[in-house]
Formats: sequence, C-alpha cells, structure tokens
Amino acid sequence: MRPAEFTPEQIIEAGQELQAAGRNITGFALRQKVGGGNPSRLKQVWDEFINSQAVTKAEPVAELPVEVAEEVAAVTKALTERLAGLAVELNDKAVKAAERRVAEVIRTAGEQREQAERELADASQTVEDLETKLDEAKAEADALEKRLTDTQTAHQAQAVELAQVRERLALTEQAAKTAAEEHAAELARLNASIEAERNRYQQQAEQMRADLAEQKKAAQEAAAERDQARAELATVKAKAEAADHAHQEQRKTAAQEAHRVAERMTKAEADRDEARNAASSAREEAAKLRGQVEALQTQASDLMRALAARQPAEGEAEAAPAPTAPGKTTRAKKAE
Repeated sequence: MRPAEFTPEQIIEAGQELQAAGRNITGFALRQKVGGGNPSRLKQVWDEFINSQAVTKAEPVAELPVEVAEEVAAVTKALTERLAGLAVELNDKAVKAAERRVAEVIRTAGEQREQAERELADASQTVEDLETKLDEAKAEADALEKRLTDTQTAHQAQAVELAQVRERLALTEQAAKTAAEEHAAELARLNASIEAERNRYQQQAEQMRADLAEQKKAAQEAAAERDQARAELATVKAKAEAADHAHQEQRKTAAQEAHRVAERMTKAEADRDEARNAASSAREEAAKLRGQVEALQTQASDLMRALAARQPAEGEAEAAPAPTAPGKTTRAKKAE
C-alpha cells in the first residue's frame, strides 16, 4: 500500500468542501478531491473528524401537575413491578437474541469488512494501474505533440523549399527561353553568314571560271603562236638548207630569226605553264571554299538539331542541358 501523502487537515478540508457542495462523502470522492491517497484512510480520517464533532444536546422537559404526578406514580409503581418482571424476562430473551444477533452481525460484518477490504485493495490497485496508464498516455501525448511540431516544421521547410524550386524553375524557364531566342538569332546570323559565303563563293567561282576561260584562251593563243613559231622555224630551216651556201649575212639573219622564234616558243610554253598553275590554284581554292561551305552547313544543321532538342524540354520541371554543337559561339554556350 502506498504511504500517506496528504495530511488530515487537507482531507478534512476536502470533506467540508464536498459537504458544502451537497455531495456524498466517500473514500473515492475524497480521493478525487485531494488528488490521490488511499480511499479507506481518507474515509477513516473523515469519520474520526465527524465523530469528534458530534455533541449531544439535551432538551428541557416540562414538569407534570401534582395529581397527574401521583396518578402516574401509582400507575408507575404497579407498572414498574409488572414491567420489572417483564423486563427481566424480556431482558433474558433479548440478551440471548441480541447475543445471537450480535454474533451473526459480527460474523456478517467481518465477512463484509473482509470483502470491502479486498474490493478496496482491488480498487486501489486499479487506480494505481490507471494512474500508470495515465502517465504513459501523457508521455505518449507529449511525444505525439513533439512529433506533430517536428512534422509541422518539416512541412514549413518543404513549403519554403518548394517555393525556392518553383522560383528556380521559373528562372530556368526564362533562361531557356532567352537561350532559345539567342539560338534563333545565332541561327539566323549563321544562315545569313552562310548565304553571304555562298554568294561570295559563287562570285569567286564565276570569277575563277572567267579567269580559267581567259587563261584557256591565252593558252590556246600561246599554243597557236607556238605552232606558228614551229611552222616559221621549219620554214627557216628549209630555207637554210636550201641556201646552205648562201651569204654569211643571210645565215646570221636566219640565226637571229631562229633565236627570236625560240624565245617566242619559250615564252609561250611559260605562259602555258603559268596558266596551268593558275588553273590548279583556282581548283584548290574552289575546293577549300567548298569545304568551308560544307562545314558551315554542318554547323547550321547541328544548331538546328540542338535547338529542336532543347525546345521540347522548356515545359519540363528540370531541363537537362543540351549537348554543345561543334562551332557554337561563346555566347550560346554561356546561355546554355
């Protein structure tokens, strides 16, 4: 049994409050009022207090008249004698009956007291168990309240993080939109550059065709002059053979003429070689320009594919960075 935790003064004060409220004063009512303790002890302290406060008050009795007193005395005497006999007889029967009843009452009271003590012990144990469960429930409620607070804090943090993610997503979408616009501008610039290069290449090709035609014409003229020179040389040789024994001055003139014709042939061959070299250089330059145009077309195709791959990703929550196409400008890479 738990030790006494409340003083008799506290128990008596609680009983007086219950009495003032018009409630029945029981051990459990006193326990509930003081906040604990053994109900049997609480009720015992209250009963002792009530018994100590009980005072027998005697009421005054009115006196009888003389005649009535004498008559009453005579009747009383006769009745006293009769009552004395009856009293002895009744007393004997009453004592015996009382002894039997007292014994029965004592036995029954003992059984009831033992039953009440067992019930009180069970009630006390039940109350202690309930108090233990109540403490456990309070501890569990505190833990649940702490978990609720932690959950609310986590939810607030998640809400803040979600707002930050939404803000970053908006910035990412804006950056993607800006990058797309820059890509479109860059693509337009590249298309314009490609068109300009293509026009320049066409102009250079036309110029080279014109140069080739002129060089071909010059080569043809040089070949004609060479053929003419060869014909003249053959004529001169024929004349020299026919006039083998001609005058020395004629031979000198023929030699000079032959030398002049040889120089013209050498110049024609040099012009022919120069025309061939110019034609070869023109072909190499055309091949280089064709390679540049193809590279620009490849870059434009890569940019078109990168832009087409990036545009569907603008509506997603987190867009993956598009692969860097060869030849992209530094500005387009920074935007990505």
